[in-house]
Amino acid sequence: MRGWEFTHTNQPLKLVEKPDPVAKPGYVVIDVKAAGLCHSDVSALEHESWLSMMNPPVILGHEYAGVIREVGEGVTGYKVGDRVGVCPLGANDGTSPGYTRDGGYATVSTAPVEQLIPVPDNVDFAKAAAATDAGMTSRHAVVVAGGIKPGMKVGIIGIGGLGQIGARIAVIKGCEVYVSSRKQSARDLAMSLGCAGAVETPKDLADKGCEVIVDFAGAGTTTAEALEAVAPGGRVVVVGMSEDFANINTMTLILKQAQVVGSCGGDAEDIRDCYEMMSSGELDPVLNTISFEEIAEGLDTLKAGKVNGRLVALLDD
Repeated sequence: MRGWEFTHTNQPLKLVEKPDPVAKPGYVVIDVKAAGLCHSDVSALEHESWLSMMNPPVILGHEYAGVIREVGEGVTGYKVGDRVGVCPLGANDGTSPGYTRDGGYATVSTAPVEQLIPVPDNVDFAKAAAATDAGMTSRHAVVVAGGIKPGMKVGIIGIGGLGQIGARIAVIKGCEVYVSSRKQSARDLAMSLGCAGAVETPKDLADKGCEVIVDFAGAGTTTAEALEAVAPGGRVVVVGMSEDFANINTMTLILKQAQVVGSCGGDAEDIRDCYEMMSSGELDPVLNTISFEEIAEGLDTLKAGKVNGRLVALLDD
């Protein structure tokens, strides 16, 4: 197998060759078909604070899907040839792909059976991979942390790899959705997703009556402006981490009796719901694909902010 290996902060990824993994009890071995590139991996490469969550050297990649090639002892419900996505959270042994065990930036990887999600036959692997993190995180933020219901007015800040999925899911779930983005192209995309309106800044959402605003940008000022814009008694969900701190007006928080909550990741149910929406054709996120050999370069492009939608590496059959 080949894989893109992380050794230490501020060190470039290395394309290495290793023996193919063998299925241990409770695990399967997967021929990786697609792997999504995530800003978390950019952060891991740049910030030493991430080292405490990692076990280097380790092959990065926590957003992947593929075909089972080997089944370990004790695994039931799955067989060789099954198409699966891998939930990056919830392993019984506490491991996380791409952080504490080898992940999806590889031609072959592994996963414990409890992290496997069957991929419908009519969902391609690029979408299947994107759903395991971008889809999971977006759906959890909007549906679970946001607590949206049909007919609610929902604001979405940031229409990137996650925000576009979150906005579309809110539309699918029957909400009246308004988005905020500085980019005209992103606002145009939002309208094509069925949103009711698109504005430039979070403060421009103030007259929309949004009961929930989900901040996929997390730029500090965006969270503060979301609190000012949300309806009385409303909820601001913070997902993005562009900045580590936000200065919010506590008087606004108190007088509005509003809530500011964080949302991190999700679970298998979020991924399954994304797969159902993808299978029905309702959820069709904008994806940009590259080759396996371009993963390191792709992370640089992601860091530079030059990616519209989600970036996914496709592996040769």
